[in-house]
Amino acid sequence: MNALLIAGTDTDAGKTVLTTALAAYWQKYSRFDRLGILKPAQSGVGDSELYSRLFHLNAAEVAPLRFQAPLAPPLAAEREGRRVELDKAWQAFELLRQQRDFVLVEGLGGLGSPVTYETTVADLAWDWRLPVVLVVPVKLGAIGQAVANVALARQSRVHLKGIVLNCPQPCTEEEIESWAPAALIQSLAGVPVLGLIPYLPDATNLDQLAAVASNLELERLIPLPASVTF
Repeated sequence: MNALLIAGTDTDAGKTVLTTALAAYWQKYSRFDRLGILKPAQSGVGDSELYSRLFHLNAAEVAPLRFQAPLAPPLAAEREGRRVELDKAWQAFELLRQQRDFVLVEGLGGLGSPVTYETTVADLAWDWRLPVVLVVPVKLGAIGQAVANVALARQSRVHLKGIVLNCPQPCTEEEIESWAPAALIQSLAGVPVLGLIPYLPDATNLDQLAAVASNLELERLIPLPASVTF
């Protein structure tokens, strides 16, 4: 599968930061030319506009389904007298897969967040046969969130490649080890922690984002240039 789903434990976990970091690394170092980014459904203004500006992508191509209210897609669609046309998002994904060397798919909310009234993000990962990386924000409760989302991934038969920790706020090393100790999360969840994204005051600095991505275990996530070794 030439695609990866970036999922989170919840809203604002850091999916956009990781997606942007991986895309920045790809743009700077990859031997491949064509990267696609997909947000299957976007509620409110945000990610597609950011990706369009940073990576010169077509915003409509990035987000094939758009709703005005910043709510879960089925609720946002209902407010507009619409439904979530997931087949339209699937067609956009299939087209990107055919046209691009690799596709980053950013999930909505957490793995358990609804995409339709019948489908969660975890269901979407299984239905589309997407391998997944889980973003866990470094904060009090991170351990339990990580374990619960990994359990949901297993229940939904999702291929979970690993976990990336993210600091949405400035964190000291002591706070990181107290709130989201990698060794304990790996032991309880049974999946590897692939690295940490530090707090980034400017999450649009592409050079800094690429450097952050280079500190992750990228060989598990995206195709790498032949010259890159670990």
